[in-house]
Amino acid sequence: MRIASLVPSATEALFALGLGDQVVAVTHECDWPAEARSIPQLTRTVIPDGLSAAEIDRVVRDTVAAGHPLYELDAERLGEQRPDLIVTQAVCEVCAVSFDDVVAVAATLPGKPRVLSLDPLTFDDVLADLGRVGDAAGVKAAARLLRDQAAIRLNAVKAAVAEAGRPRVLALEWLDPPFVAGHWVPEMIELAGGIDVFGEPGERSRTAEWAELESHSIDVVLVMPCGYDTERSAEEAHTYAGRIAAIGAERVVVVNASAYFSRPGPRLVTGVELLGHVLHPDHVPTPAPTIAADERMHAEVLTVSAGGGT
Repeated sequence: MRIASLVPSATEALFALGLGDQVVAVTHECDWPAEARSIPQLTRTVIPDGLSAAEIDRVVRDTVAAGHPLYELDAERLGEQRPDLIVTQAVCEVCAVSFDDVVAVAATLPGKPRVLSLDPLTFDDVLADLGRVGDAAGVKAAARLLRDQAAIRLNAVKAAVAEAGRPRVLALEWLDPPFVAGHWVPEMIELAGGIDVFGEPGERSRTAEWAELESHSIDVVLVMPCGYDTERSAEEAHTYAGRIAAIGAERVVVVNASAYFSRPGPRLVTGVELLGHVLHPDHVPTPAPTIAADERMHAEVLTVSAGGGT
């Protein structure tokens, strides 16, 4: 089978299911595992490089309001790869190529490839999608095994933190404007032994006012700007250090959002393990890097003061 993946999380799932040698096309953002970077890329973003958080938010809002796509699909190159299966998504209009565009292009291709849309809102949805990908690609047994392994790891974290106190957590998915993380992140926080004060499981991420965030007692602020790695997240946290400090949390922790929180793929399980260690270091060990080159996975604890940032 020849598979085109138009979502980074789907690419990760396909490789985790042992289907990497059948993936013939990916997006420009598919950077995990490393082998995916050498596969033909079908997309590009219309968002210029070098913009601030506020500028990116403004470009996204203006582009979507005008009815224009944020990502462009190379339909000709997709056709050249002759896919039998195209895996995409429709849950987030700012995260990937338009689902309607993918369906329209697929209808013009020889053989009329199947289009599978993965649209998870909850953690259970993410795990269920592994089964859907496995069914579509003919590897049901591998999908069952991957889900069973995920359940074992998640249950280990839950058991480790069962008797621990539960810190009050704020997860920030963007900083200008501030976005409270939604979808599966509140569940990840709960599984890891925390209380998500603002996020609602299965609900979309939402904007908030800094005054709202400052009005609640928070123990830990998680800085996880969508799509950013640990280093870029730390840069954002330092830029808005004054705003974050005003929340009054005991700790501010930046994480590799792109790898372990933003993308609804298999590595969310590692994200729960990482959060378990962040919130309860005496109960949950630091997750081992999946490969030596993945050293940036560990969270970074910051010291922020009200005198810095905007």
